[in-house]
Amino acid sequence: MRELTYIVASTLDGVIAPPDGSDPSAPGGLFDIDGDHLGTLVEEYPELVPVQARRALGIDPPNRTFDTVLEGRGSYDMGLRVGVTNAYPHLRHLVFSRSLTESPDPTVELVSGDPVTVVRELKREPGAGIWLCGGGRLAGALLPEIDRLVIKLNPVVAGAGIALFGGAFDPTGFRLVETKAHDSGVLFLTYTRS
Repeated sequence: MRELTYIVASTLDGVIAPPDGSDPSAPGGLFDIDGDHLGTLVEEYPELVPVQARRALGIDPPNRTFDTVLEGRGSYDMGLRVGVTNAYPHLRHLVFSRSLTESPDPTVELVSGDPVTVVRELKREPGAGIWLCGGGRLAGALLPEIDRLVIKLNPVVAGAGIALFGGAFDPTGFRLVETKAHDSGVLFLTYTRS
């Protein structure tokens, strides 16, 4: 059965984006996208490199772990604001939204139904892993289905913003299985469901 992995950059206080939902990796944003941690990301999870970065770096690495990406509307809107309708054309791309009625890109599937039901169906299909790239509300809704959690913990405190997980109080245990420290100060923390 396929696994759902939530890979996300976070601040020390669990924030994944500014309160206004702007891109946390934009210049002057929450996260520094330069540094030795970028090499680890490209090596271990090349699927996470968006199309515009692939073009800028002159790379087109094959998928290693995932063939499907899931995004909430807020995360998807970050790309739309800069004219990117599909940041991950090398993956099956599903965007969860109750307000979008027509996809801005024919290669992006809009999903208005229950995320848990959709992910359970995806897990039963043949294929590689499923990557949840954001946002916090969608991660909160999908918490019962998340098998792996990879947090790119950045050495910064935000104070306020969009939380790593949105939703109701629901303590859920995970077990730390791997840590990778980088000179940039970014830690990659990998957890599996307890």
